[in-house]
Amino acid sequence: MSSFKPAQQHLALGAEFFDPVRPADFPQTILRHRDQRWARRMGLDDLSDEQWISHFGRFTPLSGSLPEPLALRYHGHQFRSYNPDLGDGRGFLFAQGYDLEDGRLLDFGTKGSGRTPWSRGGDGRLTLKGGVREVLATEMLEALGVYTSKSFSLIETGEELDRGDEPSPTRSSVLVRLSHSHLRIGTFQRLAYLEDHESLRHLVEYAIATYYPELASAPDGPAALLEAIVGKVAQLGAQWTAAGFVHGVLNTDNINITGESFDYGPWRFLPTYDPAFTAAYFDQTGLYSFGNQPDTLAWNLTRLAECFLPLTSVEALEPALNTVWPAFRAELPRQILRRLGLEPQDTETDGGFVTALFGFLAESQAPYEQFFFDWRGGVQSAGRAAASPSAGLYARESFRPVADGLERYAPAGDLNLSHPYFSRSKPRTMLIEEVEAIWAPIAERDDWTGFHDTLAEIAQMRQAYGVTP
Repeated sequence: MSSFKPAQQHLALGAEFFDPVRPADFPQTILRHRDQRWARRMGLDDLSDEQWISHFGRFTPLSGSLPEPLALRYHGHQFRSYNPDLGDGRGFLFAQGYDLEDGRLLDFGTKGSGRTPWSRGGDGRLTLKGGVREVLATEMLEALGVYTSKSFSLIETGEELDRGDEPSPTRSSVLVRLSHSHLRIGTFQRLAYLEDHESLRHLVEYAIATYYPELASAPDGPAALLEAIVGKVAQLGAQWTAAGFVHGVLNTDNINITGESFDYGPWRFLPTYDPAFTAAYFDQTGLYSFGNQPDTLAWNLTRLAECFLPLTSVEALEPALNTVWPAFRAELPRQILRRLGLEPQDTETDGGFVTALFGFLAESQAPYEQFFFDWRGGVQSAGRAAASPSAGLYARESFRPVADGLERYAPAGDLNLSHPYFSRSKPRTMLIEEVEAIWAPIAERDDWTGFHDTLAEIAQMRQAYGVTP
């Protein structure tokens, strides 16, 4: 660990923001996944498997970082009902360190690491299937260019868990994820709810100093911070749309202040374009459906703005909050064109093209990921698209506006179409049936071949799209 640069930044917030806790003592620790790419960036790639398990399965402190785990305190709206009894119930902040490449602070957060004061009767554990699903989600999203947490480590823990939504008893695991922040909208909501305005101001100052230092001289810190977070969250919403991803549970405690996608429970990728598509079986009204995600993010950001009212005026906050929709409308064409490897033009041209594209996807029900795969590079990929399983759909009249639009765009300089990944007939996807097919041999005979093969395939896709860790 000679190159690991530890940090203890979160301690500067003070004891009002967390509870020191002890991790669970697991009967087993079987290493199932370690992210060596991000381990290199954190200076931890030289750890032996035994050392890795000691730190990320037994939670021996990383030298110089947090001396003990911290269960973070927060509140939040869950399906738009306020819940003041949240907080880290099966996870904690284990450590912090600096990215050796860009110098940014990163948190090592856990999932399934045991009970805390906020467990509310839960067992504080994570199923192995849940851990596998989170690894698959983050790897796939990163490859598609979504700003996501990283599944740094997954260790099977040897306990049998009872769950109502999967066959039980089922196997257990503990996950460690890397995120640039675990401060959530719900962290601010808790202080506003408690009317602890002094701590709220302290949190705003900490957030600016730690995550948005460029705002240090802003005349109105809360308003400037709100506008910065709005921009980041709007960008994330556009990235999800371009990736065809549905988070599933967009409660305010699942939106962090760096605009990073994290905490994957029920999630799905679209098979075909469908605004009503949901990820959670319990989302009966479609509140968090694919098409509703931008509205939900805007609603959540409004709750954040309300938290700042004790610190500044409505007149200062409204302009910052009102940037959410312009930011999303500007960002969505950029993300769509990024996925297609095309250079943006102007607002009107790009917006019209995206409207035509979604119109075609809605009418044709072309496989979502297949479309972006087939047409990466625009007209340069017309030959590949002609050999696609979706080729017949591209002959429809509804595709004509998309084809005309593709003619107008120049390819970006990093298409990489000579990469072997683009010689395939179908892209790597991560639909629910594929996830279940990866899990089945693990559950039935402890066969991890499909899991490792899938990660290797996603790595190839990430390289083809030029996404670097």
